[in-house]
Amino acid sequence: MDFKTADLCDEYSKELLVCQQEFKSYGSRRKFSGPISTVRVFEDNVLVKEALESIPEGNVLVVDGGGSKRCALMGDRLGEIAHSRKLAGVIIYGCVRDTLELGGLETGIIALGSNPLKSKKEGKGDRDIPVTFGGIDWKPGDFVYADEDGVIVASRSLL
Repeated sequence: MDFKTADLCDEYSKELLVCQQEFKSYGSRRKFSGPISTVRVFEDNVLVKEALESIPEGNVLVVDGGGSKRCALMGDRLGEIAHSRKLAGVIIYGCVRDTLELGGLETGIIALGSNPLKSKKEGKGDRDIPVTFGGIDWKPGDFVYADEDGVIVASRSLL
């Protein structure tokens, strides 16, 4: 998996969407890519856990948390699930917690920020649907590429 988002933008700019949202990196893998799986939740991480436990190895879970910074949608336990299942990464339009432990996982994890408060556990939300944030419609099955320069999405694998 040797790529740079800048190089992919140079070569495939007409095929790409560039995420306008800046993220902070929390996992030890700073560069990751893979097919997109999606979850849309708000301050409730039950469906996030279910998705982490069931999406295919190598996928990237894109979590539309509505941009809320009032609680965390992922912590060390969910991060360990992503790591043990060999997911390529997790992109959270929301917050994480247990950042020291997440930093020790060989998984790509990016989010808006951190918050020590855990989320609700009501199971509300949607899975495997298009979600929208950062100027991008994130569609299940599309491909995402993330590194230190940013996050881009294509309708097909570019690698």
